[in-house]
Amino acid sequence: MAHYGRVYKDADEKEQRSKIFQENVRYIESSNSVMNKAYKLAVNEFADLTNEEFTSTRNRFKAHECSPSTSAFRYENVTAVPSSMDWRKKGAVTPVKDQGQCGCCWAFSAVAAMEGITQLKTGKLVSLSEQELVDCDTGGQDQGCEGGLMDDAFDFILNNKGLTTESNYPYKGVDGTCNSNEESNHAAAITGHEDVPANRECGTELDHGVTAVGYGASADGTKYWLVKNSWGTSWGQEGYIMMQRDVDAQEGLCGIAMMASYPTA
Repeated sequence: MAHYGRVYKDADEKEQRSKIFQENVRYIESSNSVMNKAYKLAVNEFADLTNEEFTSTRNRFKAHECSPSTSAFRYENVTAVPSSMDWRKKGAVTPVKDQGQCGCCWAFSAVAAMEGITQLKTGKLVSLSEQELVDCDTGGQDQGCEGGLMDDAFDFILNNKGLTTESNYPYKGVDGTCNSNEESNHAAAITGHEDVPANRECGTELDHGVTAVGYGASADGTKYWLVKNSWGTSWGQEGYIMMQRDVDAQEGLCGIAMMASYPTA
């Protein structure tokens, strides 16, 4: 409670949260006792929430609403790639952000990808506005804190002819009214977006959008994707997670290979 500034409304809520916390700690200890796992779990700021509470406010990627797949894939015949890549080291990744209790992971995923392609094109890393997508991209499947799709966000940015900066249109973590003045104050633009060919049909299981910012292999040879999340720096490894790649499952670990896409510039 002291470490994460937790305050509860009364003794009953504190007791309830304490029980949930203790159950989560037991799960952590049980998981960590299994010797052959390549990862360890630990307490973070979300340890007093049930899994249902956590996912209901943060995991609102609408995977059941399948976006029309784009046909082009410019990297189809690319084979000469480095054995590892970390775009953070090349200055193409902004600091980890925190979506809070707003289910707009789709906006953070799309914006992080756009920040990266903008840096690769211009040489300048600029933090762009998720709140503009939350407030203004509401004409289709994207519905702010209630969920959305990255591809639809890219379509909005394309039709809007750009996106403004985080400083111009700061993140509030709630649905708001679109600021049309800032919406037209473009700081970056894209030319389109493409889908990575999927290993499986999209379905109802995917519920969260993230951003792959690199890949590599650990000291023991385990291959991984380096993934940037939007749950703050207390989650995972300073806000990142290394997800095992080249697993037997065609859909990838946690479905990471099912609905990947990227903007072009």
